Amino acid sequence: MNLVNDLMRKTKKTLTEEGVTSLAKKSVKYIRNGMRSNAPECKDILFINGCYLPHPSRYRVSHQREQLESNGIRTGEVFYEQLTEELEKYYRAFVFFRCPITEEVENFIKRAKYNNKTVFYDIDDLVFDKEYTKTIKYLDTISKKELDTYYDGVKRMGDTLKLCDYATTTTETLSKELKKYVKEVFVNKNVASEKMLELSLEAIEESKKDDNKVVLGYLSGSITHNPDFELIVPPITKIMEKYEFVYLKIVGYLDIPEELKKYQDRIMVEPFKNWTNLPKIISDMDINLAPLEDSLFNRAKSENKWTEAALVKVPTIASNVGAFKIINNNDDGILVSNDDNDWFNKLEELIIDKKNRNRIGFAAFERAKKEYVSTYSGYKYTQFIKSKLSKSVAFVLPTTNISGGVNVVLKHCYLLRKNGYEVSIINMDKNEENVINNDGEINVLSIYKTKMLREFDNLVATLWSTLYYARKYSNAKKVSYLVQNFETNFLNYGNQTKPMANATYSFDNVDYLTISKWCEAWLINDFGRKVKYAPNGIKLEQFPITKRSFEGKIRILIEGNSKDYYKNVDESFKIVEKLDKSKYEIKYLSYQGEPKKWYYVDEFLHKVPYDEVGKIYNSADILIKSSILESFSYPPLEMMATGGISVVAPNEGNIEYLKDNENCLLYEQGNIDDAIDKIESISKNKKLREKLIKGGIETAKSREWKKIEKEILRLYEN
Repeated sequence: MNLVNDLMRKTKKTLTEEGVTSLAKKSVKYIRNGMRSNAPECKDILFINGCYLPHPSRYRVSHQREQLESNGIRTGEVFYEQLTEELEKYYRAFVFFRCPITEEVENFIKRAKYNNKTVFYDIDDLVFDKEYTKTIKYLDTISKKELDTYYDGVKRMGDTLKLCDYATTTTETLSKELKKYVKEVFVNKNVASEKMLELSLEAIEESKKDDNKVVLGYLSGSITHNPDFELIVPPITKIMEKYEFVYLKIVGYLDIPEELKKYQDRIMVEPFKNWTNLPKIISDMDINLAPLEDSLFNRAKSENKWTEAALVKVPTIASNVGAFKIINNNDDGILVSNDDNDWFNKLEELIIDKKNRNRIGFAAFERAKKEYVSTYSGYKYTQFIKSKLSKSVAFVLPTTNISGGVNVVLKHCYLLRKNGYEVSIINMDKNEENVINNDGEINVLSIYKTKMLREFDNLVATLWSTLYYARKYSNAKKVSYLVQNFETNFLNYGNQTKPMANATYSFDNVDYLTISKWCEAWLINDFGRKVKYAPNGIKLEQFPITKRSFEGKIRILIEGNSKDYYKNVDESFKIVEKLDKSKYEIKYLSYQGEPKKWYYVDEFLHKVPYDEVGKIYNSADILIKSSILESFSYPPLEMMATGGISVVAPNEGNIEYLKDNENCLLYEQGNIDDAIDKIESISKNKKLREKLIKGGIETAKSREWKKIEKEILRLYEN
């Protein structure tokens, strides 16, 4: 209600002081921000949690996320049953924790790999292969149905693991076994969160231990820990018999052995607690017991028990098994062999020497808060994750609507993805549908529908207005500008944005790229830029050669947006006006604008999908192209590729590959009669046609994408 009142107050104030126009503008902004507040977030790493147990999930999802966030990596989290295919586009890489295979998980991983996104598997126990889990004694006590269900889960976790690129885990023992399934494994030990440290410090302050008692503590995470505790039942029994001031506190799931029941009055049992209560519970103990049977399965377990006790300055006495070997013996903990006498002797020493207990507890605390807290321990983990990410490139487009410039960007996208890059399109309009054509699919993210938070190695602007967005984006390592035309000339004189467009060629912190020799020249000569150039190419299979007969009506194709003055479509139709309509059939292809009333058109082809444009060129004999301004003109090249002939007004963007009387005929811009003469000569002169067709096909072949692929890739290197 307070929020509503506050909003009403602000509305009244704005209306009174600033007027209705200002209120309208602020309302639109408020609505837009409100829409974005509910928008999906585009981040770096998504954790997919496949574990129902809260304790492992907290350590391996929440705490690892905190490690990455503390080192500048933005993360998200989802439970595996809520995983959807759409989430793939919003992240750069994925960490599956204890995740069993499902159809959705398998398809998700396949899609991620298609887009060169790295997939990690994280696991903290040897529960991904039956060969390891069959050694768990507790499994002998459950029914066959329960056992079958358990093993099915183990197998399904293993199946997901095998689909992943890398693994992360808690111990060296686990790492050694995981290397049998994936190419590389990184050990990232379990660490505490900032909240755990905060609660531990509070517990230390509030702890009031009884000097007349020594409390031994054993925290049992699950019923499977019974065999571990049984290891120390004889020495514990002996200790409690010898020292009446020794008490035993058991937390969690544990069957109290018969030998200890006679000391029931000195045994405190507490049920499994929420983790936020554990620091207080442990801080009331004097010694933390961590016995562990020596088996491959147990050697893979982490040192959590030591960490949690260390954070509240309680010394740990542990079996010298597996990860407990991290303990510096007699310094920040006590290591013992699994021998009754060793356990008794070392435990007795700690019980009777309070000063030593305090010394060890303090040393453990000092080490744990430096090495075992998320904020201070995540650098190496972060570096490992970063080192395995594919290089990422995102192209910022004003729209994904098909045009020559957009087609160039899409081809660069596909070439980069083919060569291992992770590629996205950031769309500056509201369309967030992925681009799909014969080359495949590219993820599209709309700035209106997505909160853009993730890092990109290279953010590539593709139009002057998109460069301002790219330069303001705070999480791009590098900003590039793919220049396809002199866009200052796109804007009318007096347009207030014209200086802004021109300014985009003058930024020192931008890498300038181009696919036009003409653009390369003026960027260097007029703006002093360093420029990377790669030629434009063509996908020949999309424009198959069709033999033309030039018998009957000759089919003429005009291409271009009638609304763009620099496309100069009007001139093409002025040429058509003077042609004998009984000899020529006129086709008009436009992605955007429609025919003007005075255009003569036999067939209008509007917004044809780019994958089908080749068929349009094949259906025509001659292309007329009259553009005034283009950085690289595709239609003449596409017409040549199909075995057709182009009649073109030369400009800076097409003379790079057009050669008059060799692969095309060039007419003088504005000279309608010259263009008509060229068309008539093609119609009448078979030898000329054969010469131009041959030259055009050779030119198109020299521009085939696969022949210039390396040059394109060099634009985006470094």
